[in-house]
Amino acid sequence: MINDHAVFFSRLLTEFTLTFHIIYATIGVGVPLMIMIAQWIGIKKKDEHYILLARRIARGFVITVAVGVVTGTAIGLQLSLLWPNFMQLAGNVIALPLFMETFAFFFEAIFLGIYLYTWDRFENQKKHFILLIPVAVGASMSAIFITMVNAFMNAPQGFEIVDGQLVNIQPLVAMFNPAMPTKVGHVLLTAYMTTAFVLAAIAAFRMLKGSNHIYHKKSLYLFMKLGLVFSIGTAVVGDFSAKYLVEYQPEKLAAAEWHFETEKGASLLVFGIRDGEEVKYAIRIPYALSFLAHYNPFAEVTGLNEFPEDETPPLYIHFLFDLMVTIGLFMVAVSAIYVIGKLRRWRFIHSRWFRWIVVIGGPLSVIAIEAGWWLAEVGRQPWILVQYMKVAEAATSSQHVDLMLLLFCLVYLILGIGSVVVLRRMFKKNPIEREIADRHAEKDGGIS
Repeated sequence: MINDHAVFFSRLLTEFTLTFHIIYATIGVGVPLMIMIAQWIGIKKKDEHYILLARRIARGFVITVAVGVVTGTAIGLQLSLLWPNFMQLAGNVIALPLFMETFAFFFEAIFLGIYLYTWDRFENQKKHFILLIPVAVGASMSAIFITMVNAFMNAPQGFEIVDGQLVNIQPLVAMFNPAMPTKVGHVLLTAYMTTAFVLAAIAAFRMLKGSNHIYHKKSLYLFMKLGLVFSIGTAVVGDFSAKYLVEYQPEKLAAAEWHFETEKGASLLVFGIRDGEEVKYAIRIPYALSFLAHYNPFAEVTGLNEFPEDETPPLYIHFLFDLMVTIGLFMVAVSAIYVIGKLRRWRFIHSRWFRWIVVIGGPLSVIAIEAGWWLAEVGRQPWILVQYMKVAEAATSSQHVDLMLLLFCLVYLILGIGSVVVLRRMFKKNPIEREIADRHAEKDGGIS
């Protein structure tokens, strides 16, 4: 028997947990690569600023990893407590990547600890750099394995149900499902992109606050270049994701685009207000939806009216899609202008107003990540396992989920505020100018 009260609060708690966790998870995937790139450039150029950049980011990374562990553990607990019927089915089929994700995290954590502890113990920095490789690989593999589970929820395969019993279970087939390539690619690239833009925003903010140190200038230029590369990659994989939806989840694409009637030469609608099936005040791009779906501006695109009403996603995902794409294109433009402007020596990219745009780009990138994940999860509704199990069928029947929601909200509030306060104090008490002066003093003292 379905308990509507339990279903509602289970969905709310899971949604809130994922919304909070995805910030730290994104940073956890992206930062190791940024550290590795910064340190490698520092070694190749024999530039202490890039070496210090890697070192300072690594210090802050420890705090975000700690919070990510707590929220990740909370998600694991909630899967079993809030969605027992889903875990009973999926746990038998897709447990392998869940186990491998844990292994990948420990692999990352072990080498991260060694990397941090041995900062000044290698005369040859290249040997120290080698320790970063398993950290970056472990972080990305952790994201890959957990994303495989999410992809399985969208395109379940690798099992059969005969007379209510699971048979012919094939874990590898379940892992390498049709949704996996685009989802994994999108998750990795958006994590790298968002992390780059957040770090660029921090550098721009420090410059706006009066620091004119070359360290921040190098940091800003590096992360804007990386942000540009990964944002373009994200757009390409996003296009492949649309092609996947056309074939496997056409109702999700139709809902995201408010495309109600099947037609050829379909227009792409950007924002707008819906009045029934009529859309007002939207920006219409003729033939763009057909081209997005099939690379053919005159191709037919299936409308939402072709699907049962109780199997179509909530229509507000249209705004999530538009928000994600708009921010993504905006960040491509900002980073491209900055990188080109740096090469062409355009003065305005050093102005306060442009630096403020870069600063705003950091939070906007995080908002885009959130919108993307909400689109992915809400766009799958009403299914928790597409065509096999609906969300209402998977939920617990417990009457105490509302209390769990309050307790977890309190935990997340403490973790969120605590991590911000600790990070702020960590870098405020140890600005780059002081750290460079201290390192020079240590070198001079060693020489004398």
